Amino acid sequence: MGWITEHPALAWLALGLALAVFEVLSIDFVFLMFVGGAFAGALAGAVGAPFPLQVVVAVGVSTLLLTVVRPIVMRRVHAGEPTLTGAAALIGTSAEVVETVTEAGGRVKIRGEVWSARSTISAGSSIALMPGEPVRVVSIDGATAVVTAANPYSKEPKELS
Repeated sequence: MGWITEHPALAWLALGLALAVFEVLSIDFVFLMFVGGAFAGALAGAVGAPFPLQVVVAVGVSTLLLTVVRPIVMRRVHAGEPTLTGAAALIGTSAEVVETVTEAGGRVKIRGEVWSARSTISAGSSIALMPGEPVRVVSIDGATAVVTAANPYSKEPKELS
């Protein structure tokens, strides 16, 4: 305990660094506000303020950061559209036909992964998307990508013979 009373600024800095580790693990910007308070307490300790005043400064700055700064940061972080993950993130992406795709099936490569696929062409049609053709993912149905020609005006789909 003697070292902490002799070096209060370093003790506050150590507390701030420990809180920063918790922030990295939680990523919720709560502990980051406490880090700011700990660093303010370190600054108060460095200028020679008594320990009770250091605590008041640390608590005051933490409270101010939590009530004023954190809401602003959270709005900025969550300002964009929600981040899509999994299959939902694939909808609208480009793909390349690996095996001929018809309404019955086929294979496409999406972001380096080969997926089973079927085209959006109506049932009973003999039109197919041929290997190497660019396609766009319209939806995901289970483990099957439903695709359509990426640019229907650039290339005519091939008729199956």
